[in-house]
Amino acid sequence: MSSIPREAAVGFDRGAGDYERGRPGYPPAAIACLAEQLGIGPDRRVVDLAAGTGKLTRDLVALGAEVVAVEPVAGMRAQLERAAPGAEVRAGTAEQMPLGDGTVDAVLVAQAFHWFDIPAAATEIHRVLVPRGGLGIIRNEWDESADWVDDLRRLIADHAGRPPGSHRRDWRAALEATGLFTRLGEGDVANPVRVDTDTLAARVASMSYVAMLDDPARGRLLDAVRELATTRAGIGSDGLIETPYRTHIFAYRATG
Repeated sequence: MSSIPREAAVGFDRGAGDYERGRPGYPPAAIACLAEQLGIGPDRRVVDLAAGTGKLTRDLVALGAEVVAVEPVAGMRAQLERAAPGAEVRAGTAEQMPLGDGTVDAVLVAQAFHWFDIPAAATEIHRVLVPRGGLGIIRNEWDESADWVDDLRRLIADHAGRPPGSHRRDWRAALEATGLFTRLGEGDVANPVRVDTDTLAARVASMSYVAMLDDPARGRLLDAVRELATTRAGIGSDGLIETPYRTHIFAYRATG
């Protein structure tokens, strides 16, 4: 199996439990849109690539598709197997999937595309897809129109050395430059999630570079996150904070 960046390999292995607890799922409207555009449902075989702890996998299983969840990190796979027992879980990477040529109808990627060697991954995804098969990409992002979310980003940068998202590159341009996929459409859906302060702290702890901090530094950051949530985010009468996310979806069709 080909390697993945050390930060992803180590950080997500250490932070797998926090990832499962802290990361939000995806709104039904976003899942339905991808399912319609890519033809996902019964009698379809789909791959959840870089499946993590199965946040998307469980939605794909619920659509009735045959789901193969491919994930390179052992700690994430352990969470995935518990969370999505209806999927077949395999070790593999975007650049080297354990699947035959032309054997799946669609490949879905949640949150992870920016980690890939995009030309190599695009070639590999194209290889495993049936002719004109689908590629779907879905991402939850914090909605920075809420002032406290911007404060949170700065807090993370102060403690961990960079703000969330700073390592991301323009994966869309790189993907489309390969000529292997044509864009079908894209969408954007609000995805507010109500969480307690410990779940918000777990969301921050699930970031790969935060998980790689030493225990004292990580503890200081997470304590600061809880304090910010209490003082800036506004805890409701139910003891929960509304954490604003937006879910972005992108659908492609394989060429050739």
